[in-house]
Amino acid sequence: MTMDIETLKKVCVFCGSSFGNDPIYEKTAFEMGQKLAAKKWGLVYGGGSTGVMGAIANGCATNNGYVHGIIPEALVSKERKDPDEVNKEIKENQSNHNGETPLPDIKEYGKTTLVKDMHTRKRMMGEEVDAFVALPGGFGTFEELLEVTTWHQLGIHKKPIVLLNIKGFYNTFLKFIDESIKAGFIAEKQRKLLNVFDNIEEAFDFIENYKHEDSMSYGLNWNNS
Repeated sequence: MTMDIETLKKVCVFCGSSFGNDPIYEKTAFEMGQKLAAKKWGLVYGGGSTGVMGAIANGCATNNGYVHGIIPEALVSKERKDPDEVNKEIKENQSNHNGETPLPDIKEYGKTTLVKDMHTRKRMMGEEVDAFVALPGGFGTFEELLEVTTWHQLGIHKKPIVLLNIKGFYNTFLKFIDESIKAGFIAEKQRKLLNVFDNIEEAFDFIENYKHEDSMSYGLNWNNS
C-alpha cells in the first residue's frame, strides 16, 4: 500500500504488554489494528510484540497498515518476542547509537525505533501522532495516559484523548477521577479531557470530528525560551 507518511493521520495507542485474563482484550486490540489499517490511519505504539500491545500492532501491520513501534533498550527483553535479534541490532549499532536507532521492519509488527529511555519514547510518540487512545493495561499504560492528559491540561498539546473501555475496564478509574473532582483537586470542566467509548467505531468517529475546547486547558505558553 502506497501512503504519504507525512500526511497520514496517526493514533498513539497505550496498552499492556500482557494479555490480561480475558481474551476480549487481545481480540479487541487486534480488531482495532485491523480497523486502523482499513481506515488508512497509522498506529504509533510502544514497540512491543507481546500482549495487547503486540495484538494491535499485528492487526494493523498484517493488513498493510502503517505501524511505528518505539521501544527503550531496557524493555526489549520484556516486551519483544525476539529479544535476541533486537539485542544483536543494539550491539551492531552501539558505536553510533545516538539515542534513536531504526531496526529492520518486521512484517507482523511494522517498523521499530530503538531509544535510550522512556522520556525519549514518550516524546517521539507524542510528536508523531494526532490522537491518543488508551486500551487496558497496567501501571505503564496508566502513567502514559495521565501524562498526556496533564500535557493537555497544561496546554502542551491539543490532541484528543480516548479511553476504549473494553468490558468496563476503566470504570473504577473513572469513578476515582469523579471522586477527585468532588474533592476539589480536578476542575469539573477538565473531566472532558478523557473521552470514553465502549466500541472502536465511536472512538474513531470522535477522533475524526474532534474540535479542541480552549476552556479545558490552562493555555500556558510553552514556547518561551
